Amino acid sequence: MKRTFLIALSCVFLLTSCSVNTNDENNNQVVRYLWHIVNVTGGISGVDEQFSLDTIVWVFDELNGKLSVTNSNDDPEKEDGLDTGVYDFSIETIGGNTYLVVDDIEIGGITFPSLEEMILNENETSTGQGADGFIYSFQRTVEVVQ
Repeated sequence: MKRTFLIALSCVFLLTSCSVNTNDENNNQVVRYLWHIVNVTGGISGVDEQFSLDTIVWVFDELNGKLSVTNSNDDPEKEDGLDTGVYDFSIETIGGNTYLVVDDIEIGGITFPSLEEMILNENETSTGQGADGFIYSFQRTVEVVQ
């Protein structure tokens, strides 16, 4: 039970889109964590797509349960995940594993190999393993807004 709680708590902190950093009374800074898709692999055809930073950016607002996606990929042949828009999202922890749910649809399992990396694996779901889903690799950057 402790492990499940710690995993869920870690996900909340890692997905946080903004926080207030008050180093002094006059300097309130808002810090946003931007998750950039840098690689997509898998699928039936075995794609392996690379993306530069800022091509596809996901920002999680866990306070409001909103995921904002900015997708500026203009190549319709490349698998790139969600279209530009704002989606409802939640994080579910089941059996010690963590899953991303977007607009009431479980997308896949999420893991964090490091504080700067997130993997979204459509092949890992709460109902079992798949073989032809996509694996999205994200890199985190930090944006300070004053």
